[in-house]
Amino acid sequence: MATDATPRGWSGGVRQHVRALAPTLAPAERRVAEAILSDPSFVVEKTITEVAQACQTSETTVVRFCRTAGFRGYPELRLAVATELGRDHARRPDDYAPGTDIGREDTLEELVRKVAYADTRAIEDTVDELDLDVLGQVIDAVVDARRVSLFGLGASTFAAQDLQQKLLRIDRVALFIADPHLTLASAALMTTDDVAIALSHSGDTDEIVAWLRHAHQNAVTTVAITSYAKSALAAHADLVLTTAAQESKFRSGAMASRIAQLAVVDCIYLGVAQRTYDASVAALASTHQVVHPDA
Repeated sequence: MATDATPRGWSGGVRQHVRALAPTLAPAERRVAEAILSDPSFVVEKTITEVAQACQTSETTVVRFCRTAGFRGYPELRLAVATELGRDHARRPDDYAPGTDIGREDTLEELVRKVAYADTRAIEDTVDELDLDVLGQVIDAVVDARRVSLFGLGASTFAAQDLQQKLLRIDRVALFIADPHLTLASAALMTTDDVAIALSHSGDTDEIVAWLRHAHQNAVTTVAITSYAKSALAAHADLVLTTAAQESKFRSGAMASRIAQLAVVDCIYLGVAQRTYDASVAALASTHQVVHPDA
């Protein structure tokens, strides 16, 4: 939900917008974006001169970043970030502030609470900012598809496999291939009756981008699940679902981003199951019986 200080047309929060914008920025402006993402309170507490010095750039560059992001200037950006942080604190006053990283001297209790905060925040931000119209189109496409092909590498592998398993349980034809060369070959055989779903936190993994590009060239319905709406992956997608995950020194996007992707996967799966309610219930009962015959 956009705040009064947030530019019109935004569906999500300031940090999610900055995160999606960051890969498209010039290096100096990107440093300003990274400063906001790593410690939002820094922007609230510092003057434009201090922000420019910390980011090793000029005040003019900070202003240019603000305008690129849709703000009239630095004061409006600072107000929007402060409003967003205040809303977060009101919702969870006892939690650690966004951007808080694992410290060398943290106790085990502090570490666990920070992990819980990051994962919970990833799910809440992702769901809050999910484009329901696009989600509905993805669900419709999967319901009508001859076959759903999925591809993800690294941490995204788990979310891709999870969606495959869920779809198979309700009798939808779903294919996940881990080998990049083989999955690229499979893209050449896709038809307009298929759906290709690519998962990548960064949206810049070469193998996944190439796979979705070939699928798109074959007029396949292509879907990207990524944290960056303006990434190379999103450029080859008919439908883009964005996730939100705070990165940190040790997490590197591979933990909270996986949780966020799984939340989107669950929304797709349950949407498909609901659209095919009777058939899905029957399929779940049959598969449960064969796996648990004595139950």
